[in-house]
Amino acid sequence: MTTTPQVNPVLRTPPASPAAAAAYFSASLAFHADVSDVASALADAAAGGTGPGFVLVDTRSTAAWDQGHVPGAVHLPTALIPERAGELLDRSVPVVTYCWGPGCNGATRAALALAERGFPVKEMLGGFEYWVREGFAYETWEGPAEKAADPLTAPVGTDDCGC
Repeated sequence: MTTTPQVNPVLRTPPASPAAAAAYFSASLAFHADVSDVASALADAAAGGTGPGFVLVDTRSTAAWDQGHVPGAVHLPTALIPERAGELLDRSVPVVTYCWGPGCNGATRAALALAERGFPVKEMLGGFEYWVREGFAYETWEGPAEKAADPLTAPVGTDDCGC
């Protein structure tokens, strides 16, 4: 009697070859930026008195924007991209979109709409949720706000997660 070795769920589908994995992950970085990198680029630009080289676009509704948004972001709800993107954004400047958080694909839909209109674009992974959870300042209709970083999403006692 022969027995078939059990394969765990992780390896049921084998990993891609290293070359295929390198191509995939390299492409992924061309499409995505994380919250910490966006915050760092914005802070460095502000400290140096320059622009970050991209424009950050909040793609949510006005009610969501008023509840909280990243300082300096442009408010352009996804539904308004066809009529307003050309007047608010410069096609020569990369755009980084964000929406609520990882459970929302609004930033993905906005990035698609912008790319279809000729804008270079990336999506900020984690969205506004992770901006707040990582302890970065934000603005509401009442003014500036900030919460302590969630130790499950940001390192305690340092600005560098080491990744």
